[in-house]
Amino acid sequence: MVDMSQKPAIVQSDRSILLETDGPAFEDARDCLAAFAELVKSPEHIHTYRITPLSLWNAAAAGLSARDILGGLERFSKYDIPQNIVVEVEDYVARYGRLKLYKREDGQLVLYSDDSLLIMELLNQKAIQSYVTGSPDRKHILVKPGDRGNVKCALIKIGFPVEDLAGYVEGAPLRLALRQTALSGKPFSLRRYQWESIDAFHAGGSNRGGSGVVVLPCGAGKTIVGIGAIDRLQTQTLVLTTNTVALRQWKAELLDKTDLAYDDIGEYSGDAKEMRPITVATYQVLTYRKTKDSEFVHFDLFDQGNWGLIIYDEVHLLPAPVFRATATLQARRRLGLTATLVREDAREDDVFSLIGPKKYDVPWKVLEKQGWIAQAMCTEVRLRLAEEERYRYAIANKRSKFRIASTNPVKRALCEALIERHKDDNVLVIGQFLDQLRMLAKHFKAPLITGRTPVRERERLYEAFRRGDEKLLIVSKVANFAIDLPDANVAIQVSGTFGSRQEEAQRLGRILRPKIDGSVARFYSLVSRDTCDQDYSIKRQLFLTEQGYRYEIRNAEDV
Repeated sequence: MVDMSQKPAIVQSDRSILLETDGPAFEDARDCLAAFAELVKSPEHIHTYRITPLSLWNAAAAGLSARDILGGLERFSKYDIPQNIVVEVEDYVARYGRLKLYKREDGQLVLYSDDSLLIMELLNQKAIQSYVTGSPDRKHILVKPGDRGNVKCALIKIGFPVEDLAGYVEGAPLRLALRQTALSGKPFSLRRYQWESIDAFHAGGSNRGGSGVVVLPCGAGKTIVGIGAIDRLQTQTLVLTTNTVALRQWKAELLDKTDLAYDDIGEYSGDAKEMRPITVATYQVLTYRKTKDSEFVHFDLFDQGNWGLIIYDEVHLLPAPVFRATATLQARRRLGLTATLVREDAREDDVFSLIGPKKYDVPWKVLEKQGWIAQAMCTEVRLRLAEEERYRYAIANKRSKFRIASTNPVKRALCEALIERHKDDNVLVIGQFLDQLRMLAKHFKAPLITGRTPVRERERLYEAFRRGDEKLLIVSKVANFAIDLPDANVAIQVSGTFGSRQEEAQRLGRILRPKIDGSVARFYSLVSRDTCDQDYSIKRQLFLTEQGYRYEIRNAEDV
């Protein structure tokens, strides 16, 4: 029991929660709140969380009850929980499962609630009327089978999430087994949290499982979770990835960790169009079309295979057209993998409805303490704009201000000092602006990897980095996603994408693979003082702060 005077949280009637960071109960309170509330801001001493309907529905889908949530709040709150918060938590949690979608023996899709007034209310909602074919009684609504995803999206937007129990097609069978010793010669077995996440997703094969999102840190083995899910289901699978390099890493892991043959795994990318029992495709090839108004050329991939499972890697980056396609794929099991459910386009509710609710989540710091990901130190280094740049910044428009601040020439000297300090380490310099990165690559005589770098050349450079032949890589945002560089232990971020929280998490993730020598990974973010660069950096850091990371703020002259 936490002493009342040391309880760190204040729950307020506007659904916000203030959390003091200095007390002994802070970490436990933070991990408790992260299960059902969203972090809004995180200055040094008081963090602000907010309870939202979606955060409560994700918690409910993950198995938390209103009693669990309110018990957590009571455990850490200095004062009584406002009465309206108690009511709202109970109400919103109760909404999950109040509407159930199931399939009758005749194949008819039915939306059910034992609340006849709710059914009446929904029948009068214009948002779902085009998906409805009738209502045989006061507790059932008949839904067009092809609109299973559309009706769920429409209902969550009016405040009623659907528990989808309509089941799945089994897909074509595929026999495979996990290796006990990988082809690389290393012993292989799934870690406990990986088994737990697969169990949570599968739910014993019941209709309550089979669709949802697993949230794990970069470096924690999300690909292995996907492979474990394929093994559990023993079915042909379509895997969607962010780029061709990530695609080939999936192929390599499947071959290394399972007894699948090379010809069992197909690549569907700009370079090849192979259909196999396991097909790995990129979001880019799926969203390709000849003109802005023409059809997507490769969307028939979803229907060409008899898929029993579709895996969405880095689901927080799912393109809007793939969302639309996924609305018609609700009869297939769907697994989303991500380090963060944060989407910069605020479409988290579409992930909930179309891919599925959050099924498993574990705080990054928990896995760090267990040794599954590297310990990391985050440092924000602030430097001033040169005098001539300050004038340009003062008269520039908003977008130009961000570019001027981000590409501050003073960052090169600071970057040089950090690279010299870490000359024996494996260093990634990551940025947003290509002209800035080209200048740094030329100055340091280091390889540069951008979106225009051919895939074969990217793979060659990544492999040289893994072997230690290259100790420094300059990389654009293409390195944000699913790049396996286990020996990278220093990242220097010279520029970012406005206030993208997901990007900050992905970039830190590039150095979180556990180190053989147990060394600490270091993440530096170079920020121009008193500019929008500094303002955006605060937003970028928000997600990592929620995970327990703290940024040490240093002046450039003190580094």
